[in-house]
Amino acid sequence: MSPRRTPTALVTGASGQVGRALRATAPPAWRLVGCDHAALDVTHPESVAAALDRERPALVINAAAYTAVDAAEREADRAEAVNSAGAALVAEEARRIGARVIHLSTDFVFDGAQGRPYEPGDRPNPFSVYGRTKLAGEREVLRISSGEALVVRTSWIYAAEGRNFVLTMLRLMRERPSVGVVCDQVGTPTWARSVAEAIWAAAARPEVRGILHWSDAGAATWYDFAVAIQEEALAAGLLDRAVPVQPLRTDEYPAPARRPPYSVLDKSAAYAALGVRPTHWREHLRRMLREVAAA
Repeated sequence: MSPRRTPTALVTGASGQVGRALRATAPPAWRLVGCDHAALDVTHPESVAAALDRERPALVINAAAYTAVDAAEREADRAEAVNSAGAALVAEEARRIGARVIHLSTDFVFDGAQGRPYEPGDRPNPFSVYGRTKLAGEREVLRISSGEALVVRTSWIYAAEGRNFVLTMLRLMRERPSVGVVCDQVGTPTWARSVAEAIWAAAARPEVRGILHWSDAGAATWYDFAVAIQEEALAAGLLDRAVPVQPLRTDEYPAPARRPPYSVLDKSAAYAALGVRPTHWREHLRRMLREVAAA
């Protein structure tokens, strides 16, 4: 009797923050194939088909996305090509070869008006091009898979590499005498490794489908997050001085894309489905900054 073959999980967007975290946390039960934009361009049908035909994955984790929220307002066609049409293309090719799809999405599909944590079944109402194209991508993935795919919405992702709020704050706190940060938008900072581990937990449960929410525990404003970044970075030796952090209203910090004022995600369905609970965002921030300091 021949040995059982290790199933393949193919990750799109493998050079992004979550893509790198998925590669770093992949369990031994999976053979991981990470495809960056050069290896698999979700906007080109032949690129997607060639990669899936070559690897024949049992699972496709679609972490490819256009995530530049403000730039998307002027590059709507590009955002739509990646976030909506690209997601549909990945789902179509996965269905063709019989692969399961786990698709990464965002809290920006909500308008933030209800004032309580959003459950997966709550009505989306995105403000921005980014949110609208991500919502369209979700719907395409679920439609094409006949509801068999899993959409994982997450929020405020950061990591030790890439472009994110934590690294931007560290740079500004080194360069400037003070920083101003919006204090009237509430969400949950989430370490990329946290959502990657949740996705791998879902990968081990093929019966999990539909939409789940995952972020770290707790809630914060961007101002709260910035204050915590400075405190933890000082403790980790990443900053040698404290600077004033000034709270700003959203209308004092105009941006091309409108953000939801409240986008905390309700994760109770994920607890039940995956059998895991998230760590508080501040603990994960501390761990991530210690990793940066050690490196």
